[in-house]
Amino acid sequence: MKIAISSEGTSLESQVDPRFGRAKYFALADIDSGECSFHDNIQNLNAPQGAGIQAAQAVVNLGAQAAMTGHVGPKAFITLQAANIPVYTGVFGTVSEAIDQFKSGRLAPTTKADVEGHWA
Repeated sequence: MKIAISSEGTSLESQVDPRFGRAKYFALADIDSGECSFHDNIQNLNAPQGAGIQAAQAVVNLGAQAAMTGHVGPKAFITLQAANIPVYTGVFGTVSEAIDQFKSGRLAPTTKADVEGHWA
C-alpha cells in the first residue's frame, strides 16, 4: 500500500507539513516494500487558488492509496474522496513517525475537511 504524506523536506526525518495543498513535498511511502520517494509540490506553494485540488490530483497521479497531513481543505478533501483515497489529518512529527503511526493503526481517516479553503 502506498501512502502520500505532506512533508517539509526530502528525508524520512523531515517534519510532516501541516498544510496539504501548499505542502513543500509529498513523501510517497510504500508500506509493503519500505521504499519512500519524495516529490516536490512547488507549483502549489504560491498558487493564488486551486492548490488543494492540484495537490490532491498529484497525489492521485502518484498512485497513493491514502493521504496523511496535518490539515486538509474542502476542495482537496473532495478530490481525494472522489478518488477513493482516505485522508488522515492531525498527523505531526517526522515522516518516519507518521509512517509508524499509520502502520500501527493509531490513526483513523477523517470524514471531512478540517480547515476552510484558502488556508495559507
